[in-house]
Amino acid sequence: MKKLINAVDAVVREQLMGMAAAHPELKVRIEPHYITRADSPVMGKVALVSGGGSGHEPMHGGLVGKGMLDGACPGEIFTSPTPDQMYECGQAVDGGAGVLFLVKNYTGDVLNFETAVELLHGDGVKVGFSLIDDDVAVKDSLYTAGRRGVATTVLCEKLVGAAAEAGYDLTRCEALARRINNQSRTIGVAMHACTVPAAGKPSFTLADNEMEFGVGIHGEPGIERRPFTDLNTLVDDMFSELADNTPYGRTLRHWDRASGSWQEEHTFIEPLNAGDRVIALVNSLGGTPISELYGVYGRLATLCEEAGIHLVRNLIGPYCTSLDMTGISITLLKVDDELMTLWDAPVHTPALRRGC
Repeated sequence: MKKLINAVDAVVREQLMGMAAAHPELKVRIEPHYITRADSPVMGKVALVSGGGSGHEPMHGGLVGKGMLDGACPGEIFTSPTPDQMYECGQAVDGGAGVLFLVKNYTGDVLNFETAVELLHGDGVKVGFSLIDDDVAVKDSLYTAGRRGVATTVLCEKLVGAAAEAGYDLTRCEALARRINNQSRTIGVAMHACTVPAAGKPSFTLADNEMEFGVGIHGEPGIERRPFTDLNTLVDDMFSELADNTPYGRTLRHWDRASGSWQEEHTFIEPLNAGDRVIALVNSLGGTPISELYGVYGRLATLCEEAGIHLVRNLIGPYCTSLDMTGISITLLKVDDELMTLWDAPVHTPALRRGC
């Protein structure tokens, strides 16, 4: 294994120290690990916090800043952060308007963020919780009950972050995050596995002509292993999964601040139809160059046009990665005028900057 690290048990700490040196607009706490805006707390604004295992950068720490996240909680590589990280981060960013946790659907993340919600509520902090489960590839996986939470998280952080900057209150931000989740769908494909430093070897092995279709962002198995033929065939197959409108419903939990308890709601993914407008995220899983992503986007644009789906905005690059995995994911988010306005709002983070 050749990686730019010193010791396996110091990887995240040393990377956070480097991030702090590179970005004085951020405040990086080492014990416990969390990252906030340097100007936190922003009084009177809903504070957004997300997090998860490290290895998916720039998600989440690189997306902390004006117009996106107020705080991020990085765990060890592919390991959920702990409740004390989320709790202390929530305290640090709370400006009186409440804290909203955006949580990817992995069992450890969900349990630990739920614990932090209860702790903050006990301290009198207004707190909300919104789950992201956008991966259409599989239901139930190695670390997940239900669909996995993947790259829609990036889009949700941008859109809800803009809403919070615009003055949306906590209830409205929560509702917006749930709507974004239900209007979005993602699928990923791997050509080569990533290498987790603690393991020292690739997490799985593929033949030269083979791909993992529907891979998860930790290398979890997808729909199946398939032969790789060419770009157009791959994107066609991915688009077919994304455009599948087979009804999908599930029961999700949310925090009821009035009663101080968890409530359940059965909700469905919205269909994607001709005439809809979408934002497309064509994402590198870490090892695929941007030049190839443009090839993917070109084919995706053709398929959307043929289906009568209007690509109105895009984001292309490595935003939700899996260390050095060679592969891609495609996310389609159905949008309306409100979401378009929020997407176009200024943002200033290490990984995404425009209009500032």
